[in-house]
Amino acid sequence: MNDEPGLALKRCDVFFSRGHGFVSDAIRFFSRNFGESRSKVSHVGIVVEDGDARSVWIMEARSGVARRKFWDEYGPPQSDWVAIYRAKNLTDEDIDVIVAAAVKYNGYKYGYGKLIAHLLDWMLLGAYVFRRLAKMDKYPICSWLVAHSFAKAGRNFGVEPGAASPDDIWDFVTQRKDIYELVRALARFE
Repeated sequence: MNDEPGLALKRCDVFFSRGHGFVSDAIRFFSRNFGESRSKVSHVGIVVEDGDARSVWIMEARSGVARRKFWDEYGPPQSDWVAIYRAKNLTDEDIDVIVAAAVKYNGYKYGYGKLIAHLLDWMLLGAYVFRRLAKMDKYPICSWLVAHSFAKAGRNFGVEPGAASPDDIWDFVTQRKDIYELVRALARFE
């Protein structure tokens, strides 16, 4: 694993981040399952082009869905911790479908209502009720964007796309070494 800015990233790499503020801490607390320790991550996104960490573009939902430069958002002097995983089982066609699905949401407004639905389901011990009833597909949140983009290629993270949280996606990719390989361990870029 190479932590240098020249780290090679590929389309459909899934990146995770962990901030250190109140909102990040709340997401880490409320996105975990009961009995589980606090999640290690609070955010997830998709790399949408091949290249090094300084030059690639990503898609993420963070106060709006946008295509951004990875390094501008997560390189120094940013303090978020970042991990990157790569699916080993995607075909070129799968990758094209996933990237197209993610990029389609560029410019969409953020789904703050979905966060409330996640919280309400958390209070129901993780039942997938309010998130299923919340028909807000035009208002993505980070995990929804990633899970729905992968679902377009018939891939999932072990849960319904609408029920996915950053923690669910993290748990899936870190536990499924047969499908996902670690590209970069969770740490700050120096």
